[in-house]
Amino acid sequence: MSAAKPSSPSVSARMSRQARRDTAPEVAVRKLLHAAGYRFRVNTRVPDMPRRTIDIAFTRAKVAVMIDGCFWHGCPEHATQPKANAQWWREKLDRNMARDRETTEHLAAAGWTVLRFWEHEAPEGVAGLIAFTVKQELRESARPRP
Repeated sequence: MSAAKPSSPSVSARMSRQARRDTAPEVAVRKLLHAAGYRFRVNTRVPDMPRRTIDIAFTRAKVAVMIDGCFWHGCPEHATQPKANAQWWREKLDRNMARDRETTEHLAAAGWTVLRFWEHEAPEGVAGLIAFTVKQELRESARPRP
């Protein structure tokens, strides 16, 4: 890991102001889910993983929803590579993607269904897939076990 820092104090200040929660894509999806009668937790801590959260959590169904920003999480369609301080940024963004994989694997191992979406995906489609998955998981958990 490089000891380099963001290329300037203004870049550092801009990065620190980036929304970590309640982004426009998250709020749009949450509004649709709530209007459809779904209740969920927002920015819930990932069990046994400090400083990591689930954007939208359906705890009874054990469905974790993450809505990832294209730049910060490496969207294959929209991610950009900054030219200034390129090595520092590459390492930072690679660490973000590795952390995403680790979080997904941790939750899956704990019995959660993890759904990841990109910020550019249509909220209606995202909410529909989430609703379908939550219903399916609740049906599965209600079945008697042999």
